[in-house]
Amino acid sequence: TILPPAPGPSRPPTRSSARQIRKGRLADRGPGARWCGCSQTTRSSSCPVAVELSNMPPKFDPNDILVIYVRVTGGEVGAVSSLAPKVGPLGLSPKKIGDDLAKATKDWKGLKVTAKLEVQNRQAKVSVVPSAAALVIKALKEPWRDRKKVKHVQHSGNITMEQVLEVARIMRPRSMSRTLEGTVLEVLGSCVSVGCTVEGDDPRELQTAIHDGQLEIPSA
Repeated sequence: TILPPAPGPSRPPTRSSARQIRKGRLADRGPGARWCGCSQTTRSSSCPVAVELSNMPPKFDPNDILVIYVRVTGGEVGAVSSLAPKVGPLGLSPKKIGDDLAKATKDWKGLKVTAKLEVQNRQAKVSVVPSAAALVIKALKEPWRDRKKVKHVQHSGNITMEQVLEVARIMRPRSMSRTLEGTVLEVLGSCVSVGCTVEGDDPRELQTAIHDGQLEIPSA
């Protein structure tokens, strides 16, 4: 007896036929459904892979002003690899931004400062937002040191009370204190952290004098 040949495997659907099947299933599911790779077409409420078109993020508006804060070393061009994830998605050149940061922070050479980038229409405006510690170290007028060769620098200098008041007035808009006296106390605390003295005395002694009323601070 001659047996009939075994039936071969069914022909797989072509790419065009599979596309037509997906279109038909999407039409049955409604306008909010989208094809996903989990062999089904469902809405996003039941399938985590399928998403609704209405949930897409809005388009980037070039006229919006975006603010980015970066920590840099004054007067030095930072690593491009650290700037690229922050400014690359905004259409900016990390190398150009690094050069602009070095140019804007040349007065703070060798000091760690915070820079503010205001980005609008692929143009960045750079400004320096110094901390109280950076202002105190700058007031010490120490000679420039190569931070790669000189480690663990001790800031054992001395500043005057007028310089402390000047730093406090600069930090006043960002201070959490209600009065200038509280801001001066904050700056004196930064002097303790830096390691310098004020008028030749320990900053903590001046803080005690302010609390006791022996040292008066102007209101503005």
